[in-house]
Amino acid sequence: MNIPLTPLRFLERARHLFRDKVAVIGRDRRWTYKEYAERSYCLANFLKESGLTPGGRVAFLAYNSHELLEAYYGVLLAGGILLPLNIRLRSSDFRYILNDAGAEYLFVDRDFWDEIDTIRQDLQSVKTFVLLGSKPRTGRGGIDYEEIVAKHSSSFDLDILEVDENSVAELFYTSGTTGHPKGVMLTHRNLYLHALEVAIATGARESDIHLHTIPLFHVNGWGTPQFLTGVGGTHVLLHRFDPAEVLRLIEEAQVTTFSMVPTMAIALVNHPDAQQTDCSSLRLITLGGAAANPTLVQQIEETFGCPCIAGYGMTETSPVLSLSNSRSDRSLSSSERYRVQAMTGRPIPGVEVQIVDEQDQFLPWDGKAVGEIVVRADGVMKGYWNQPAETAHLKRNGWFHTGDMATIDPDGYLLIVDRKKDIIISGGENISSLEIEKTLMSHAAVLECAVIPVPDEVWGEAPLGLVVLKKGQKACPEELIKFCRSRLAHFKCPNRIEFLESLPKGGTGKILKHELRQLYRNA
Repeated sequence: MNIPLTPLRFLERARHLFRDKVAVIGRDRRWTYKEYAERSYCLANFLKESGLTPGGRVAFLAYNSHELLEAYYGVLLAGGILLPLNIRLRSSDFRYILNDAGAEYLFVDRDFWDEIDTIRQDLQSVKTFVLLGSKPRTGRGGIDYEEIVAKHSSSFDLDILEVDENSVAELFYTSGTTGHPKGVMLTHRNLYLHALEVAIATGARESDIHLHTIPLFHVNGWGTPQFLTGVGGTHVLLHRFDPAEVLRLIEEAQVTTFSMVPTMAIALVNHPDAQQTDCSSLRLITLGGAAANPTLVQQIEETFGCPCIAGYGMTETSPVLSLSNSRSDRSLSSSERYRVQAMTGRPIPGVEVQIVDEQDQFLPWDGKAVGEIVVRADGVMKGYWNQPAETAHLKRNGWFHTGDMATIDPDGYLLIVDRKKDIIISGGENISSLEIEKTLMSHAAVLECAVIPVPDEVWGEAPLGLVVLKKGQKACPEELIKFCRSRLAHFKCPNRIEFLESLPKGGTGKILKHELRQLYRNA
């Protein structure tokens, strides 16, 4: 193989150096790095022999599974582009994405076959369907994945492989909360450099046993198929997030690292088995995907006995941009340390960050000025699939515009204030929904919450707090409003609190505020 910057180098390194080490722990068996590589070769040989065109899109609709993990290398070895699909989407979303991407192959877990079968006739480019998983299914076509592995060669001639490091390797579609989903093009170079930078920033090591709590279809589960394979760590696959199963696997597999979004963390620390589980193997937990709060960071560290840090990233940036683990000042009080660790953090190596005003002028790093985060980074996407105008709008003047509003303190620590679209403008004042949410989350009775703007006759719009209480806890709206007013300026506080049984969530557990805004738009 030539030596471009491609994540394919990570699998080859692991195959040579860690061939007999356990690479993947699945639901009912394990695979060494030799077996992991050879199964990826079988997939690549099938795709090449069955007619995958150079740059052809290969879609996977699957849980966290060894098949999807193998696709991160097998599809690229065959010269294709991997397209992981969010299992929480609807059939109409699958139809749009598969047609927009021009996918040639669709690998689908048998659990989702009936849903795909209803749109098969509408899929304009898919020519081959492959079935994943062991669940029995009768009728209607599709090739079995394990038959592919059994029938195709487990050898692959890497010396003849030619890779353009600037070509697209993976295609991820955004959630499409304001319209059709957009396809984010990540190149071989993006993924390779991002993996090296995350490995450095997190101190990833050969002894790491990483639990895939984040779905692999979600920005490659924070890049773990690349950086963890690169250092020779072990992948532990969690089919779907379940707190009891997470705790069981931590103890049984001696897990050292895993990542969560805050809603996952809330469920985990409040699970009745959390205090009885042996978590002594853990060395690091990371939070991302939504704003963290100091109270939650403290609860995680006290529950699991290891450091917990927050991170920030986007699909468009491969994804990690910053982590909150680089401050070495040990004189901080516990409360201040938790506050710092819940921040968005400092840029990781390979990332430059600024905040800008509406005229794209840089703002000072004083911890007070609020502006849009713009970045220059090795992981910034090539662009949006078939959307050059949208790409040019967000990638301008050499910087990628994130749409997130933040401050930067003199030490370079980012603190996200809100998404542009989530800023509440009440009586001419800008109010951060995240600031209110963090305050509500520090109340002992609150399990989770979301704050959204609702129409107000006097102020134009005002914050509404939507709260889920912990099991067995009680609180009234007046109590929570008073609690907020004791900690925030009164104009920032909600004058309405409503209690819900649950909040709508996406595939990774991220709270879907757009659904709440739509539900309460006339409230």
